Amino acid sequence: MLIREYSELFFPSLLHTALSHFLGQESDYAHIRDIPFPESDCLSSLMDGQEMTFDEQVVLLLALMPHISPQTLDPLFLQNKNLDRPYTEFGGWRGSSHTGFLPTGETAAFLLAHDNPDKRLDVIRLFERDHWFHTKNILHLEGQGEGEPFLSGRLIVSEEIIARLHGQKYEPEYNAEFPAKKITTVLDWNDLVLPYNLLEELDDIVCWIKHQQEIRQDKQLNRIIKQGYRCLFYGPPGTGKTLTATLLGKQNEMDVYRIDLSMIVSKYIGETEKNLAKIFDKAEHQNWILFFDEADALFGQRTETQSSNDRHANQEVAYLLQRIEDFPGIVILATNLKENIDEAFFRRFQSALYFPMPDQRLRHQLWKQTIPLEWVNNQNEEKILLQASEFELSGGSMVNIIQYCAIKLYGSSDKQLTIELLKKAVNRELEKEGKIIS
Repeated sequence: MLIREYSELFFPSLLHTALSHFLGQESDYAHIRDIPFPESDCLSSLMDGQEMTFDEQVVLLLALMPHISPQTLDPLFLQNKNLDRPYTEFGGWRGSSHTGFLPTGETAAFLLAHDNPDKRLDVIRLFERDHWFHTKNILHLEGQGEGEPFLSGRLIVSEEIIARLHGQKYEPEYNAEFPAKKITTVLDWNDLVLPYNLLEELDDIVCWIKHQQEIRQDKQLNRIIKQGYRCLFYGPPGTGKTLTATLLGKQNEMDVYRIDLSMIVSKYIGETEKNLAKIFDKAEHQNWILFFDEADALFGQRTETQSSNDRHANQEVAYLLQRIEDFPGIVILATNLKENIDEAFFRRFQSALYFPMPDQRLRHQLWKQTIPLEWVNNQNEEKILLQASEFELSGGSMVNIIQYCAIKLYGSSDKQLTIELLKKAVNRELEKEGKIIS
């Protein structure tokens, strides 16, 4: 994305003009608004066609300068000779490794309002929560100390915009600040074998994802139906809950992020809420599906308040309830046991989908799709499938069995799956659950 005209021509002229007026020096322009804007529409493209005022473009460029042309802001290191210190009017902060000038809200106010103090209020409005800078996760101010001026906050442009600037798709890295991993699959819906009624419910979720705006356009519905969709997947392990969430994302071109609850839950009061806030704050402006696997670890039953720990746990659940209800995207909670989820969540769910152990008919279909064709021949294929489908297994267990058989058949000359090898693999899998077949 070409932004050179802004970084090499327009913004340096703007900064020079503002500094010249502030210091009482001559300038080519009577006001920064007289500086001609570049004809390039790359700023608008960067904002997905968002119309911008002059002030908004200046603030956006100011936030971008440390990333695209950090030396352009060096003139703001100018010292006040009378006081032997930097000018308060310029704002700015120092990073831990970056040696250049990093802008604050005061820097924006200097450029736009140094000659008109009344205009500071207009600058402040650019950083309020209802401005599109905030609602679209473009930029914001952060880090103001308690009791310090609002505009003293650091001017931070979002990681998403930086990714766009470099022509990349925004995908946050998994770390302590964002304890969630993107999950994908090479499979498609044909590989997922589920009961018909469950597939119908999934179709309803897809309908909402694709048409929620049209559904809510009616003013009456818009008043009572919130954005977003919240659903519970419950059932035994290995029955397709995670794969289903991933396929919903794949079908609807949405990234699916599985939340690492081990990094979310903390024994320290208030830390769990802070960790959750990081997830929801990043996801709020994205077209993502948030997937909480083994969700009962975080969304479990509340207890009677008998100690400070109980109050702390109940506060966490209350916070979760509010964040989930306010989240405009898709949230999926998965658990093995529905009873483990706090009842207060259920009225917040638009749907609760049960993923049962597959019956014999579904197991037959699963085995038919899973067993490689070269492992069976026309004479024994149906015999193998009928024998395999008698064992009460989940799809996840079947994958483990296939892997075991693949290892045993590796290097074999005929690579044929026998009933004996199948039973051995099944026994090995069932032993994990304390079961065995004869």
